[in-house]
Amino acid sequence: MSEQLLPEELEPIQQNTYSEDSIKVLEGLEAVRLRPAMYIGDVSDRGLHHLIQEVVDNSIDEALAGYCKSINVILHADGSCSVEDDGRGIPTGPHPVKQISTLEVVLCTLHAGGKFDKGSYKVSGGLHGVGVSCVNALSMDFTATVKREGKIYQQRYSKGDPQGPVEIIGETESTGTKIRFLPDDTIFKTVLFRFERVSERLRELAFLNPDLMITLRDERDGASEDFCYPGGLVDFVRYVDSTVTTVVEPVLLTGSGKSDSGADTIVEICFEYNDSYTENLLSYVNNINTIEGGTHVSGFRSALTRTVNAYAIANNLMKTALSGEDFREGLTAIISAKVAEPQFEGQTKTKLGNSDVEGVVKSMINEQLALYLDGNPKVAKKMIEKANLAAEARLAAKKSRELVRRQNVLESSALPGKLADCSLRTAEDTEVYLVEGDSAGGSAKQGRDRRFQAILPLRGKILNTHRARIHKILENEEIRTIITAIGAGFGEEFDASKTRYGKIILMADADVDGSHIRTLLLTFFFLNMRDLIYQGKLYIAQPPLYKVKKGKHDYYAFNEQERDEIIRRIRKDKVTSEGEEILEGATADGIIISRFKGLGEMNPDQLWKTTMNPETRTLLQVTIENATEAMHVFDTLMGEKVEPRREFIERNALYVKNLDV
Repeated sequence: MSEQLLPEELEPIQQNTYSEDSIKVLEGLEAVRLRPAMYIGDVSDRGLHHLIQEVVDNSIDEALAGYCKSINVILHADGSCSVEDDGRGIPTGPHPVKQISTLEVVLCTLHAGGKFDKGSYKVSGGLHGVGVSCVNALSMDFTATVKREGKIYQQRYSKGDPQGPVEIIGETESTGTKIRFLPDDTIFKTVLFRFERVSERLRELAFLNPDLMITLRDERDGASEDFCYPGGLVDFVRYVDSTVTTVVEPVLLTGSGKSDSGADTIVEICFEYNDSYTENLLSYVNNINTIEGGTHVSGFRSALTRTVNAYAIANNLMKTALSGEDFREGLTAIISAKVAEPQFEGQTKTKLGNSDVEGVVKSMINEQLALYLDGNPKVAKKMIEKANLAAEARLAAKKSRELVRRQNVLESSALPGKLADCSLRTAEDTEVYLVEGDSAGGSAKQGRDRRFQAILPLRGKILNTHRARIHKILENEEIRTIITAIGAGFGEEFDASKTRYGKIILMADADVDGSHIRTLLLTFFFLNMRDLIYQGKLYIAQPPLYKVKKGKHDYYAFNEQERDEIIRRIRKDKVTSEGEEILEGATADGIIISRFKGLGEMNPDQLWKTTMNPETRTLLQVTIENATEAMHVFDTLMGEKVEPRREFIERNALYVKNLDV
């Protein structure tokens, strides 16, 4: 990722240039092309795939309204993508205000759509009418084909501009909309759609809409998948927990209630318990993943605690009430709410703020879960037994936390002794490297910029936190050191705003052991400090794999392709000899190629130049595009079951380039 310039590096602003001529009015979709990140997040791989999501969301809204039963997504060989549904079709007649085709109004005008009219859509994921018009604006070629009222209509666009009027190209007895678009390669850093990334979101949508069939086909290699889950959230929970052992089978609860506006709020919740020690709760509002939770989540948690406690005490299964934390250990839950007018808040605008929804959820859980527990006493007993064990572990964890706090207070400094801190104290200007091994840590301490870079060496592999309760996690010395250095708490007490550094950077060897250490650290952060990831503060350093030396000049490469390109540049050839195998060691023309086995082999100057200098380094920002898939991967790689891990390794073995054994 690119690094931001420090304030002193920015060019000075020219004076006296602010006049009437400075005020620009952007017409139509110009604003989208000028500032695309405002509308789709960014112009990287993430923003590119967001285009597909925007178009699919329109089809999903037709499904929510009860008019769409199937969606077909195709990744075409020419780099374009098409999304076709069997909904009602976008209206094509003259718009009563604009006096042009309504299809053109929808595709070329921001904040134009049927989502504002509750007679057309009672609930919808797209709320602002900017989605499909943004896709149009950011596409080199965009074609809309509509089947409606017995005819097939079509109109083409380029960069948001119509290339002609809406035409009738045939007749049909069916209805629906097909959008095919080719992203503008002058806007996006990459225009290559990834099958796996598209399939993750489509699978999620199919779980949330059990009456819907979604198909995905890739013309480039023939890959295809069908997504249809009649079991809905029950199938979703089983998929999420497919790599762990179930303790309590899925419990499905559904209900509805009136919102403050008088509209119906429909809530569907499915949960089960597994043998892990972490909570995995996924929440959605109108198919939007509310990663920051909200009132529907708080309503579920409080009602679950209250209802199970009341049942346990009434049936003499425990004497005193347990905390909500106890009932969430090993819990996997999916919450899906359909809200007519959702109000979102929070940093990512994915936290539900409607206070009335909390009351609807509480009422439903209190009533339906109480009936379920009364009718299933064996299941209820298992839930309470698991909560009791969690309570015992919580008390042990409390003692461990208190021990950590006491140690921090009693030490002359609240920071770990092996942490080499930086001199700046403002979090946004500083960063800390978590470095594999004392040797690499020593080089990093010598090579760093002491003003803003802190170094924390880690000895060996940390505990697999996926398989451990909190008190065991806090007994691990390396983890306690990490928690203390970051300074923002841990688990449910974690507060990302208190983080002592603006960037937390993981730096490990580029070998199997280094990959394992990174995975262990990522597991820890995902399970216990997830807001660091959501707020974009967690990074992975990319040390080079190769050094290419010619005379007095050293060049560094992060992969084989870069290595080969460096060699070509040195030789001033366009290509290397056909079939040439590039090996470590000296070549006939004096080029010396060496592969780094670990960070410890690099001296401080090399480490600074290649991996730590903000002007030359490469950092990978850790993001969560799909919490469901992220949790599934962590369960697969770090969980108890061997078979899912074996299948994962076999499925991905072909992609391994470098393997140190």
